[in-house]
Amino acid sequence: MEKVKTLIIGSGPAGYTAAIYAGRANLQPVLYSGLQPGGQLTTTTIVENFPGFHEGIDANQLMTEMRQQAEVYGADLRDGSIVKADLSCRPFHLEDERGNQIEAETVIIATGASAKYLGLPDEEKYRGQGVSACATCDGFFYRKRVVAVVGGGDTACEEAMYLSGLAKKVYMIVRKPYLRAAEIMRKRVTEKDNIEILYNTNTVGLFGENGVEGAHLVRFKGEENEENFDVAIDGFFLAIGHTPNTDLFKGQLDMDEHGFIITQPKSTATSIEGVFAAGDVADPTYRQGVVAAGTGAMAAIEVDRFLQKL
Repeated sequence: MEKVKTLIIGSGPAGYTAAIYAGRANLQPVLYSGLQPGGQLTTTTIVENFPGFHEGIDANQLMTEMRQQAEVYGADLRDGSIVKADLSCRPFHLEDERGNQIEAETVIIATGASAKYLGLPDEEKYRGQGVSACATCDGFFYRKRVVAVVGGGDTACEEAMYLSGLAKKVYMIVRKPYLRAAEIMRKRVTEKDNIEILYNTNTVGLFGENGVEGAHLVRFKGEENEENFDVAIDGFFLAIGHTPNTDLFKGQLDMDEHGFIITQPKSTATSIEGVFAAGDVADPTYRQGVVAAGTGAMAAIEVDRFLQKL
């Protein structure tokens, strides 16, 4: 049984920043990188809205820099995942994928959230070449161009409105005959001149030589009046929700109806003393790298203060 003062689960901006702060505080942090080292940010290309890089920075390079910085300050960074977690009492008992047993005094959960995709092979083919799940992250690259947003809820409307301020035209691809969003959001998108809503429409594929150039769509799918058509677009944005990576902790920590970990106000503390949550795993609202990094710092600071009180 390995005894660990601070165990960090996840390696995106939240996990690495927590490791940097925890390492500098001499908390001897051990970080498990998980299935996607660097987190969801590594699915994009250039990051232009992370402070400190006026010309932008490659997402994978940014995560590599954070990883190296964490190592410089003494974090023990490990490949692999935590597959079992018993948070019923402190110290907490966890197990990695190799069967190694860990006894942790504190835990920082930074496992992130995964964007929901339609499941089309073309989404993977064009990922980073026109397919995105974050308008705030990637919308800047589509100024004066034509884009599509998939979804009909509040998130989709928010993404469409954001993109409408950048793009020449925004299609909203909505499979239902109505928008599920709140009335105020419905009003905004329907009244926006450069947003066109395609109701009763499903995406069945994407096409393009060196990136997305258009989408294959079907209206009234499976009905007598089914209609297949294409639209020319430069960017394809998914806005059908995110799934927090919290299966490991269900039934142990308080979560909202979507599975996001609930933290205390102005804190990363969870419903269990000694367990903290940072980044997208506890953030259904902003989902930005810089916000995740900030909560990673908060979590490490709170861990240090928690341990000092023992």
